[in-house]
Amino acid sequence: MSGLDAVETPALVVDLDALEGNLSRLAARFAAGPCRIRPHFKSHKCVELARRQLAAGSASGITCAKLSEAERLVAGGIRDVLIANQVVGDGKARRLAALNRSATVRCAVDCAGNVAQLAAAAREAGVQIPLLVEVDVGMHRCGVAPGGPALDLARLVASTEGVRFYGLQGYEGHLVMVTDPVERAARTREALAPLVGTRRTIEAAGIPVTVVSSGGTGTWDVTGVLEGIDEVQCGSYALMDGCYAKLRPEFAVARWILATVISARPGAAVVDVGAKGIGSEFGPPRVEGNPRAAARYIAEEHVLFDGLEARVGDRVRLVPSHGCTTQNLYRRLWVARGDDLVGAWDIEGSGCLE
Repeated sequence: MSGLDAVETPALVVDLDALEGNLSRLAARFAAGPCRIRPHFKSHKCVELARRQLAAGSASGITCAKLSEAERLVAGGIRDVLIANQVVGDGKARRLAALNRSATVRCAVDCAGNVAQLAAAAREAGVQIPLLVEVDVGMHRCGVAPGGPALDLARLVASTEGVRFYGLQGYEGHLVMVTDPVERAARTREALAPLVGTRRTIEAAGIPVTVVSSGGTGTWDVTGVLEGIDEVQCGSYALMDGCYAKLRPEFAVARWILATVISARPGAAVVDVGAKGIGSEFGPPRVEGNPRAAARYIAEEHVLFDGLEARVGDRVRLVPSHGCTTQNLYRRLWVARGDDLVGAWDIEGSGCLE
């Protein structure tokens, strides 16, 4: 294919060399086991990239955030999926049950009513849905308390026809952005101790725990070596972003927004992408290769950069502060090696999906 200069802007671009390096780097760290990677689809929402994460090795399957994402993954040939959230509602329960006719699609639960709802849909479809009891390890978002409450829910799942108790999930999301690595590691170990302890409690009650799933890119090197944790749900490591680049420098930034300068004056320039095309809730984007450029403000379709000396028509590469929300704004990911355009991948999971 021709070079990137043929691509209309704004465009979402991935550098294939950097991506492949990130995938192989993490896969190699988990190659010896026993912990595995379950890469998170929500970070890129691209089925082709998910396939490549599996092909890189050391992976137990794919994680996703929503039922609609799981449907895209199964349609794309992925046969082992964990929805790392609760799936609530009769209609969604039936859709989840239907997915389990052709793949293994698990989800998390944290209440008895949801267990009953999922079990009824599974029985109606003639399938069995594997469930993970979610344990609150300090994020205070979803999950039951560790210990007795988690054991009670595990017993309920194990005794309910149509569902199967598969294991536990606990996410230390409140710690992944702790900047000091020593503090981050210590607090992560502290937060996950009750999760591992809950595993031991459930196993002592005679209920097998197949997997305990946890972690993410921010804490992979801690969570991934804790005894009792079987898989880590890393997502951002594949493409990275401006925020994670400061926390996890062992992975390369592989994604950027290709933008065009549409207005320029001495010491400042405006580009053709704004809040509707670049996730900026963790801060403004940065201009790759130009540390002096600073965003003065972000409008809906424009960013004004001070310190950006450019001419109208020049192209710049912008690194978003938050890659996950940026990815969700695009339907296509252009693939490049250096300046050479080598293909394009669909972003099947993007948009406001139910």
